[in-house]
Amino acid sequence: MNVFLVLAFLFFIGSVGGWILELFYRRIISKGKWINPGFLVGPYLPLYGFGLCVFYLLSQLQINEILLIIIMMLTVTAIEYIAGLIFIKGMGVKLWDYSNEWGNIDGLICPLYMLLWGVLGAIYYYLVNPYIVDSLHWLEDNLAFSFVIGFFFGVIVIDTVYSTQLIVKIRKFAKEKDLIVKYEELKASIFDQAAKTKQKYSFIFAINNNMKVIEEQLKEYKKTQLVRTNQLKRSINLFIRDKVKPKNKNKTKTKKAEDNNK
Repeated sequence: MNVFLVLAFLFFIGSVGGWILELFYRRIISKGKWINPGFLVGPYLPLYGFGLCVFYLLSQLQINEILLIIIMMLTVTAIEYIAGLIFIKGMGVKLWDYSNEWGNIDGLICPLYMLLWGVLGAIYYYLVNPYIVDSLHWLEDNLAFSFVIGFFFGVIVIDTVYSTQLIVKIRKFAKEKDLIVKYEELKASIFDQAAKTKQKYSFIFAINNNMKVIEEQLKEYKKTQLVRTNQLKRSINLFIRDKVKPKNKNKTKTKKAEDNNK
């Protein structure tokens, strides 16, 4: 079967499957909210699509299994870092943020999520790959499904144009305010604001395409960021006051006592 069709089919499965995985991850573990994950508005995440294609291609290598999984982990992590960097440098938007995680690099990759990619690679290799092979045999017998794949890519192209327009508008505001917008936090801020004002929240089109509305949403997001920053500063100051300064005072008293004894 044509390699391009195989990779397109795998990209389709990975993108949709990854979107579902991230959706429930945000609801159950991360933010506790039903927030549409990713840069595009539709139900697909291209990063996972590329990831599945990488897993499939690398699984064809005849090498040690542990080494293979490590290569999978490092390759997808590199793709994640490059993709995140492109959006930060090119559009002033941070699609995900691991700044609070240990050992992170630019908040885009970190050991924890690198390990999770490794776990996904192992799950794919040992559990999913046989089903992927079976699905490719199914596709070979049902080539009419290639029209569905073509439609899927057509929708992604339209979605990319629409979402890029949003990003350009967000970048304009971010550049004026010297702000790096964290996309997931922006969506969470819009969700919270809609809940407070009892306005209708659009799961798919959370970020409105109207420039005035975008500016209002970004202003609220900036206020939220300032509140969090001030809270963090207060917490640090309280920690210094309660934990660090008493120790310094005790050291000073001890030193004075030692000097008096001398």
